Formats: sequence, structure tokens, C-alpha cells
Amino acid sequence: MRQLIFVMDGEIETCQVARQCLEEAGYAVRTFSSGDVIADAEEDRPQLMLISLMLPDGSGLTLCRRIREHASLARTTVMFLLADAVEEHRILALECGGDDCIVKPFSPRELVARVQAVLRRLSPVDMLRDAQAAELVIDSWAMKVSVRGSEVPTTSLEFRLIEYLARHRGQVFTRDVLLDAVWGDMQFVTPRSVDACIRRIRGKIEPDRSRPTYLKTIRGVGYRLDAIATWQSTPSEGCDCIACTSAVGASQLSYASGARRRRTSVPVKN
Repeated sequence: MRQLIFVMDGEIETCQVARQCLEEAGYAVRTFSSGDVIADAEEDRPQLMLISLMLPDGSGLTLCRRIREHASLARTTVMFLLADAVEEHRILALECGGDDCIVKPFSPRELVARVQAVLRRLSPVDMLRDAQAAELVIDSWAMKVSVRGSEVPTTSLEFRLIEYLARHRGQVFTRDVLLDAVWGDMQFVTPRSVDACIRRIRGKIEPDRSRPTYLKTIRGVGYRLDAIATWQSTPSEGCDCIACTSAVGASQLSYASGARRRRTSVPVKN
């Protein structure tokens, strides 16, 4: 599941440009040119709201204050779209509870970079609160996996596999990519080794392993951990795996890595 962003601006063209560049960066986007978005935000819980300082039916500052006073939306990231770079406008936007500002017209690269940066500012306290609300939590600090508040035992290999998938929630990986990332240079492993490890993990975390809730099989391709899970890491921790550092996309990696190992391909079934 992709992170959801709300874009609110009276200029339809601005909404369209923002939507296009954010969707290309992997986000889900909903746009609004007018109207009260509080009810929509309560229902869909966006990770970020990109709000114009001046809206057709009110002030973006007023909307931001309402968000900050709302019990279930108060911690939502708010970023302002400014019509100019006047210092007073930037200060007002930040003083009323905004997390960042960007001036129109903006470049797509700058918008995506600012959105990515502001979403990375999730504090350890916020991460803990989110983890408490999640059903499945993978904690890389303590190497623990918890399901509905109860810790489940895992081997080191099982933990490395589920943590890798949690680092890339929502992405699909073939078994060859998972073997390279998790098993590394271990000898005597095959794509079936991934299947066996997945089955063991499902037996520990899934309410019904025949109908997985978290760890999904994408038939004919590989496996994906859905965003219903929460991954906790240190604020400075990054991922230097091939999927994060390669210039090619994850789907391309899924097929490119298999050439290095010359493994026999076996169809992925549920």
C-alpha cells in the first residue's frame, strides 16, 4: 500500500502537476480544489497534506489549525504551497503548524524531494505510537516480531527475511532477489529455501496461513509484505541492499539477479 497524500489547491493545473509527479514517485494522491477535506482525511488518513496558503473557500492556515486541533489528525504532516517567497508567509505557515513550505511554481524534483524529506522526520515517539496501533510489528532494534501485541519467536534467518520485506513494504520480490539479499553466499540453497522459510513465518504470524493477511504471494512472481505491518528502525538507519541502491527498478532487479546464480526457476504458488 502506497503512502497517501492529499493535495489542496484552487488551481486545477497545480493539483494535476503535483499529482503526476508524486504518483510517478510512488505515492497515492487525492486532489481537492475546494471543500472541507477533514471528513475525507478522517476516513483515509493521509500521511501528508499539501495545502495551498489561500483556498477558494477559506484559508489554508485555518485548515492547518483545524488539523492540529483534531484528535485523530493532529500528527498528520502538513506542507504548504505558497504563491510567493515572502518571508512573512513562510513564517505564518510554520507558526500555525506547518512542517514545510514550497513556493509555486515548483519543479517536480524539488516537490518530491521535500515530500520525501518531511516524511522521513517521523520521530521515534511517533514510530512507537504507530507500532502500537499496528497488528504486525517488526522491530530491528531488538530483533523482535510482534503480532497483535504478543511477541512471536523467530530464527535469525526468519527475522532477516521478514525484516527485509518490511524495509520494502508493498514491493514484490522474486525468490532469487530474496536469496541474494537474505541468504547471501550461503551454500546449498535453492528457491525452495525461500518458500520453506515463508511457510514457517506464516505459521507464526498469520491468523490463517492458507489465506495470508500480511505476507502475500504474487502468483508467478514472488512475495510481498503488505503495509499493514510496521517496521521500526533507528532514525539514522538506512538500507544498502541491492533493491535500494541499484539504479534499476525493483521489478527489473527481480529478473536480473537470477542470472548470477543460475538457479532453476520454479513457479511461485500460494
